[in-house]
Amino acid sequence: MLDLPAILEISSSQHKHLCPRQVLGARIGLAGAAALGLDVPRRDKRLLVIVETDGCFADGVAAATSCTMGHRTMRLADYGKIAATFVDAKTETAVRVAPQLDIRQKALRYAPEESKHYYAQLMGYQRMPDEELLTIQPVRLGAPVQQIVSRNGVRVNCANCGEEIINEREVLVQGRPYCIACTSSAYYVPQELRFAMAEMLVKREDGR
Repeated sequence: MLDLPAILEISSSQHKHLCPRQVLGARIGLAGAAALGLDVPRRDKRLLVIVETDGCFADGVAAATSCTMGHRTMRLADYGKIAATFVDAKTETAVRVAPQLDIRQKALRYAPEESKHYYAQLMGYQRMPDEELLTIQPVRLGAPVQQIVSRNGVRVNCANCGEEIINEREVLVQGRPYCIACTSSAYYVPQELRFAMAEMLVKREDGR
């Protein structure tokens, strides 16, 4: 098991610097695994981590746990929060770990030698005990682990756009498979559709 300095060295090597969010990610990763009684870093897929934001925080969690998106042991639910849920894939026991609301102020007490808040947080987050730094809450997943992770090798083509869908992410409409982008609000708009929409708006304006 790696200690906190070794984990932070791994995380910071990917960024060429160390920041408070990496420290929080590492601390949350260690605490979440410990709450489930699982050793980290993992070499199997028993631990599933769902992070609630990306960036430095997620890298800190990954450095502590060895869970990654590439290994399908980390997922992103982008809530814009420094928090993560840790799931024992064998028992489906889950805990959500987040910083306490007042940790920025608390950090100042643990790094009195630092005059700047940024560096006080950087050092304070490394020194604070878990019970002052974090909240650990048992939670229940909204879907079974098997459904969240799905299975390798499962694929189908969207009945509308024709693109391949993997990991059982299709939506069935009247018995036919559709991709999420074709059945709900996608995060992108095809360029040709954007131009068509703009042209339609112009025609509406001219018709007034």
